[in-house]
Amino acid sequence: MSRVAALYVLPDGPYAGRDDVDLWPESRDARLYAGPWPVVAHPPCARWGRYWSGGPSAAGRYKGGDDGGCFAAALAAIRRWGGVLEHPESSHAWRAFRLHKPPRAGGWIKGLCGAWCCCVEQGHYGHRVRKPTWLLYYGPQPLDLIWGPAPQTEKMDLGFHSTEERRRAIAKGFVAPSRLSNRARTLTPGPFAELLLELARAAA
Repeated sequence: MSRVAALYVLPDGPYAGRDDVDLWPESRDARLYAGPWPVVAHPPCARWGRYWSGGPSAAGRYKGGDDGGCFAAALAAIRRWGGVLEHPESSHAWRAFRLHKPPRAGGWIKGLCGAWCCCVEQGHYGHRVRKPTWLLYYGPQPLDLIWGPAPQTEKMDLGFHSTEERRRAIAKGFVAPSRLSNRARTLTPGPFAELLLELARAAA
Protein backbone atom coordinates (compact mmCIF):
# COMPACT_ATOMS: atom_id res chain seq x y z
CA MET A 1 0.00 0.00 0.00
CA SER A 2 1.42 3.41 -0.99
CA ARG A 3 2.38 5.86 1.73
CA VAL A 4 0.58 9.12 2.43
CA ALA A 5 1.88 12.15 4.30
CA ALA A 6 -0.56 13.33 7.00
CA LEU A 7 0.16 17.01 7.66
CA TYR A 8 -0.88 19.15 10.67
CA VAL A 9 -2.22 16.18 12.63
CA LEU A 10 -2.24 15.09 16.27
CA PRO A 11 0.65 12.85 17.34
CA ASP A 12 -1.81 10.40 18.90
CA GLY A 13 -4.70 10.69 16.44
CA PRO A 14 -6.04 8.22 13.86
CA TYR A 15 -3.01 8.60 11.55
CA ALA A 16 -0.45 7.74 14.23
CA GLY A 17 1.45 4.44 14.45
CA ARG A 18 0.81 3.39 10.86
CA ASP A 19 3.46 2.11 8.45
CA ASP A 20 1.54 3.56 5.50
CA VAL A 21 1.49 7.14 6.90
CA ASP A 22 4.31 9.67 7.13
CA LEU A 23 3.15 11.57 10.23
CA TRP A 24 3.66 15.34 10.49
CA PRO A 25 2.44 16.57 13.88
CA GLU A 26 3.18 20.06 15.17
CA SER A 27 6.66 19.01 16.32
CA ARG A 28 7.77 18.40 12.70
CA ASP A 29 6.42 21.67 11.18
CA ALA A 30 4.40 20.46 8.21
CA ARG A 31 5.12 23.71 6.34
CA LEU A 32 8.49 22.11 5.51
CA TYR A 33 7.04 19.02 3.82
CA ALA A 34 8.85 18.45 0.48
CA GLY A 35 7.37 15.19 -0.79
CA PRO A 36 7.35 12.66 -2.24
CA TRP A 37 4.07 11.20 -0.95
CA PRO A 38 0.53 12.41 -1.70
CA VAL A 39 -0.95 14.42 1.14
CA VAL A 40 -3.81 14.54 3.61
CA ALA A 41 -3.66 18.03 5.11
CA HIS A 42 -5.48 19.35 8.17
CA PRO A 43 -4.07 22.91 8.43
CA PRO A 44 -5.10 24.85 11.56
CA CYS A 45 -8.47 26.52 11.12
CA ALA A 46 -8.86 28.75 14.20
CA ARG A 47 -8.04 31.98 12.35
CA TRP A 48 -10.12 31.06 9.29
CA GLY A 49 -13.44 30.01 10.85
CA ARG A 50 -16.58 31.85 11.89
CA TYR A 51 -14.98 32.72 15.23
CA TRP A 52 -11.52 33.66 13.94
CA SER A 53 -11.43 36.73 16.22
CA GLY A 54 -11.66 34.59 19.36
CA GLY A 55 -14.98 36.12 20.39
CA PRO A 56 -15.84 39.33 22.29
CA SER A 57 -13.50 38.56 25.19
CA ALA A 58 -10.52 38.43 22.80
CA ALA A 59 -11.25 41.62 20.85
CA GLY A 60 -8.18 42.84 18.98
CA ARG A 61 -6.03 39.86 19.95
CA TYR A 62 -6.17 37.95 16.67
CA LYS A 63 -5.96 38.71 12.96
CA GLY A 64 -8.05 36.82 10.43
CA GLY A 65 -6.03 34.34 8.40
CA ASP A 66 -2.96 34.63 10.63
CA ASP A 67 -1.99 30.96 10.74
CA GLY A 68 1.74 31.33 10.12
CA GLY A 69 1.41 30.31 6.49
CA CYS A 70 0.06 26.83 7.27
CA PHE A 71 -2.89 26.90 4.87
CA ALA A 72 -0.77 28.30 2.04
CA ALA A 73 1.84 25.57 2.59
CA ALA A 74 -0.82 22.84 2.73
CA LEU A 75 -2.37 24.12 -0.50
CA ALA A 76 1.03 24.15 -2.19
CA ALA A 77 1.67 20.58 -0.98
CA ILE A 78 -1.52 19.10 -2.42
CA ARG A 79 -0.98 20.99 -5.67
CA ARG A 80 2.56 19.63 -5.94
CA TRP A 81 2.10 16.07 -4.65
CA GLY A 82 -1.64 15.46 -4.99
CA GLY A 83 -4.05 14.73 -2.19
CA VAL A 84 -6.74 16.35 -0.11
CA LEU A 85 -7.03 19.31 2.27
CA GLU A 86 -9.74 19.51 4.93
CA HIS A 87 -11.18 22.69 6.53
CA PRO A 88 -14.45 23.66 8.23
CA GLU A 89 -17.43 24.62 6.11
CA SER A 90 -17.42 28.35 5.25
CA SER A 91 -13.68 28.65 5.88
CA HIS A 92 -12.54 32.15 4.95
CA ALA A 93 -9.43 30.58 3.43
CA TRP A 94 -11.49 29.67 0.36
CA ARG A 95 -12.12 33.33 -0.46
CA ALA A 96 -8.59 34.39 0.48
CA PHE A 97 -7.07 31.85 -1.92
CA ARG A 98 -9.78 32.24 -4.61
CA LEU A 99 -11.04 28.68 -4.34
CA HIS A 100 -14.45 27.57 -5.56
CA LYS A 101 -17.10 27.39 -2.83
CA PRO A 102 -18.81 23.97 -2.93
CA PRO A 103 -22.58 23.50 -2.65
CA ARG A 104 -23.86 22.81 0.87
CA ALA A 105 -25.94 19.86 -0.37
CA GLY A 106 -22.82 17.95 -1.45
CA GLY A 107 -21.29 16.77 -4.70
CA TRP A 108 -17.88 17.47 -6.18
CA ILE A 109 -17.28 20.55 -8.32
CA LYS A 110 -14.13 21.25 -10.32
CA GLY A 111 -12.59 24.72 -10.33
CA LEU A 112 -10.59 26.48 -13.00
CA CYS A 113 -7.41 25.72 -11.03
CA GLY A 114 -8.00 21.98 -11.57
CA ALA A 115 -8.96 21.18 -7.98
CA TRP A 116 -12.10 19.35 -6.93
CA CYS A 117 -13.99 20.58 -3.88
CA CYS A 118 -17.04 19.48 -1.94
CA CYS A 119 -18.95 19.86 1.32
CA VAL A 120 -19.40 16.68 3.34
CA GLU A 121 -20.58 16.13 6.91
CA GLN A 122 -18.23 14.16 9.13
CA GLY A 123 -21.25 12.80 11.02
CA HIS A 124 -21.61 10.30 8.17
CA TYR A 125 -18.10 9.04 8.98
CA GLY A 126 -18.01 8.61 12.73
CA HIS A 127 -18.16 12.11 14.25
CA ARG A 128 -20.57 12.70 17.15
CA VAL A 129 -21.94 15.84 15.48
CA ARG A 130 -22.76 16.66 11.87
CA LYS A 131 -19.65 18.86 11.41
CA PRO A 132 -19.95 20.06 7.79
CA THR A 133 -16.51 20.14 6.21
CA TRP A 134 -15.02 21.45 2.98
CA LEU A 135 -12.55 19.26 1.08
CA LEU A 136 -10.15 20.40 -1.63
CA TYR A 137 -8.73 17.59 -3.75
CA TYR A 138 -6.03 17.44 -6.42
CA GLY A 139 -6.17 14.22 -8.39
CA PRO A 140 -8.36 12.30 -10.84
CA GLN A 141 -12.16 12.13 -10.61
CA PRO A 142 -12.80 11.56 -6.87
CA LEU A 143 -15.08 8.89 -5.47
CA ASP A 144 -18.63 9.76 -4.43
CA LEU A 145 -19.17 10.40 -0.73
CA ILE A 146 -22.25 10.29 1.49
CA TRP A 147 -23.89 13.62 0.72
CA GLY A 148 -26.48 15.67 2.58
CA PRO A 149 -27.27 16.12 6.28
CA ALA A 150 -25.97 13.54 8.75
CA PRO A 151 -28.45 12.26 11.36
CA GLN A 152 -26.75 13.65 14.48
CA THR A 153 -28.64 16.13 16.66
CA GLU A 154 -25.91 16.91 19.24
CA LYS A 155 -24.34 20.35 18.82
CA MET A 156 -20.65 21.20 18.63
CA ASP A 157 -20.95 23.92 21.30
CA LEU A 158 -23.55 25.97 23.14
CA GLY A 159 -23.84 28.63 20.46
CA PHE A 160 -23.61 31.76 22.68
CA HIS A 161 -22.27 34.91 21.04
CA SER A 162 -20.85 36.53 24.18
CA THR A 163 -20.11 35.93 27.85
CA GLU A 164 -23.01 38.22 28.77
CA GLU A 165 -25.44 36.21 26.62
CA ARG A 166 -24.31 33.02 28.35
CA ARG A 167 -24.69 34.65 31.78
CA ARG A 168 -28.25 35.80 31.03
CA ALA A 169 -29.23 32.34 29.74
CA ILE A 170 -27.92 30.63 32.89
CA ALA A 171 -29.75 33.18 35.08
CA LYS A 172 -32.98 32.21 33.29
CA GLY A 173 -32.44 28.54 34.10
CA PHE A 174 -30.88 27.43 30.81
CA VAL A 175 -29.82 23.78 30.96
CA ALA A 176 -26.83 23.21 28.68
CA PRO A 177 -26.82 20.25 26.33
CA SER A 178 -23.73 18.07 26.25
CA ARG A 179 -20.79 19.93 24.81
CA LEU A 180 -17.84 18.40 23.04
CA SER A 181 -14.36 18.80 24.48
CA ASN A 182 -11.73 20.60 22.41
CA ARG A 183 -10.19 17.26 21.52
CA ALA A 184 -13.52 15.73 20.50
CA ARG A 185 -14.22 18.74 18.27
CA THR A 186 -10.88 18.65 16.49
CA LEU A 187 -10.07 14.93 16.36
CA THR A 188 -10.69 13.37 12.95
CA PRO A 189 -12.85 10.23 13.32
CA GLY A 190 -11.18 7.01 12.18
CA PRO A 191 -13.58 6.31 9.28
CA PHE A 192 -13.17 9.87 7.99
CA ALA A 193 -9.38 9.61 8.20
CA GLU A 194 -9.57 6.37 6.17
CA LEU A 195 -11.67 8.15 3.55
CA LEU A 196 -9.13 10.97 3.25
CA LEU A 197 -6.26 8.48 2.97
CA GLU A 198 -8.13 6.69 0.19
CA LEU A 199 -8.58 9.97 -1.67
CA ALA A 200 -4.89 10.81 -1.28
CA ARG A 201 -3.75 7.37 -2.53
CA ALA A 202 -5.95 7.78 -5.59
CA ALA A 203 -4.07 11.00 -6.36
CA ALA A 204 -0.66 9.30 -6.41
